[in-house]
Amino acid sequence: MDARGIIANLRDRKILSAAEIKWFANGLADGQVSDAQGGAFAMAAFLNKLSTGERVALTLAMRDSGDVLSWDLPGPVIDKHSTGGIGDCVSLLLAPALAALGAYVPMVSGRGLGHTGGTLDKLESIPGLNTEVSEERFHQIVSNVGTAIVSATGRIAPADKRLYAIRDVTGTVESIDLITASILSKKLAAGLESLVLDVKVGSGAFMKTLDDASALAQSLVSTANDAGCKTSALITDMNQPCAGSVGNALEVIEVMKVLSGQDVRSILAEVTCALGGELLVLAGMAKDTSQGAAQIGGTFSDGSAAERFARMVTELGGPGDFVERWRDRLPAAPVVQDVFLPEDGIVSTIDGEALGLAVVRLGGGRLKGGDRIDPAVGLSQVALVGDHVGPKTPIAKIHAPNREAADAATIAVRAAYVTGDTAPDSLPVIYRSVC
Repeated sequence: MDARGIIANLRDRKILSAAEIKWFANGLADGQVSDAQGGAFAMAAFLNKLSTGERVALTLAMRDSGDVLSWDLPGPVIDKHSTGGIGDCVSLLLAPALAALGAYVPMVSGRGLGHTGGTLDKLESIPGLNTEVSEERFHQIVSNVGTAIVSATGRIAPADKRLYAIRDVTGTVESIDLITASILSKKLAAGLESLVLDVKVGSGAFMKTLDDASALAQSLVSTANDAGCKTSALITDMNQPCAGSVGNALEVIEVMKVLSGQDVRSILAEVTCALGGELLVLAGMAKDTSQGAAQIGGTFSDGSAAERFARMVTELGGPGDFVERWRDRLPAAPVVQDVFLPEDGIVSTIDGEALGLAVVRLGGGRLKGGDRIDPAVGLSQVALVGDHVGPKTPIAKIHAPNREAADAATIAVRAAYVTGDTAPDSLPVIYRSVC
């Protein structure tokens, strides 16, 4: 086999065999395939689309291009993945809740991408905590605690890492087939039995329309199931933040409010319970999603999820008393100021992407690779659709490194809000499930 022949077949809409795709993925991983050839492959897949079989074969080939973890544990090995949004800190809640119920959650997660925050960046706002651990240590923590949220080693799906970088500079990031294979190759390399997907839709998500989100959800679910991992998805709203804050340490505060039972009726808690309900049914731990969601909520009420979170934080190097003293342990920005609109009104729409980018420019995300993140900055007490706001009722609090950055963020946050005289239709939290 050779790369030119495989690319030509894909270009000419000839179905590639699993062997051809595996050869190409291994070539990406070991350098036999050049960047130019990887770009040509990505563009041909983008323009011509992959068949169902090709998509599954690419997912498995990229998964198998590196290490695939295996587990011998007395409970189901399960996980969740989100396509990304703003104020989306569900993983920090769901992983310990599932562990408290007897599941094992080896969560290999990522950092911020574009306007969206990264789970690892949020978790690492806890002083001393380190998500970069060896596979041996990862196994130990999952076995002892029931969950660990860590970064991927270079040995997890290296073909995807290479192809992802190529897609980023060749205009092929938006391919649903390649997005599907990229997400699932990394998740399936964790050795999962069941997976639930949170596909975000709206102004703060990568998928802006319900049609696009539905197409991605269906592609992910069908591919994962064909690859041998029991999977379902929920399409959830991202036309406004999932949590009441946007920013790394600020979102950890929102997580702790739920874990401590202070805010169990928030959008964040609702999404977490719904996703957990789906996953518990897939894992055979609940008879239906309503029962499963109630089980997740119960771990917040009885403190068992908080106990698992505390143990995970300690195992990853964080403070042993974090759950008891989280308000003292998290970093705080030196400048905090309210953002007001000049006239009274009711929030009708929010540009979620603009809010996310405002946090990035405060230092809460990366404008380029290698940028350092300021974990303390961001937005809190963010007004949601339907809220009354105006000169005396702020739309958000800005947490900034200095007054100049706060003033610039104020302009951006104001521009992200549109208000009206009447209350708009309420937004659904969950649009639909995909099985």
